[in-house]
Amino acid sequence: MKLSDLNRLRTAPILSANERALLIPDLQEQMTLYRWFTAGIMALTADQAVESLRQLEQHQGWAAHELIADPALEGPVYLKANQQTLTARMRIEHGLGEGILISGHGYDNTEPSVTWGPLPLDFFESTT
Repeated sequence: MKLSDLNRLRTAPILSANERALLIPDLQEQMTLYRWFTAGIMALTADQAVESLRQLEQHQGWAAHELIADPALEGPVYLKANQQTLTARMRIEHGLGEGILISGHGYDNTEPSVTWGPLPLDFFESTT
């Protein structure tokens, strides 16, 4: 499986350890071409979304995003994290798949952005 194969999916696939091992360096290489990132996390619960965001932050060495959300959210959520502002907003959103979408952005609006994913919610889970 290649990183580009994920773009046609509505929800993240279950990946084998070998697929994950191939995708992580491919994603890291692609991300070097961009200055900053946004992450969209589609999850069944707010806790799942926040956990996936924290794993992504730790994996990438990013500062923690300030979560701006109603603490009583119940149901499927969409979390949008902005690395430039270090904020993450979350809302109830029905009808989405599950997974992490990462978008790379350039220095200004003239540079095209690109989105990778959906990646599994546990894609950045530490194995150590």
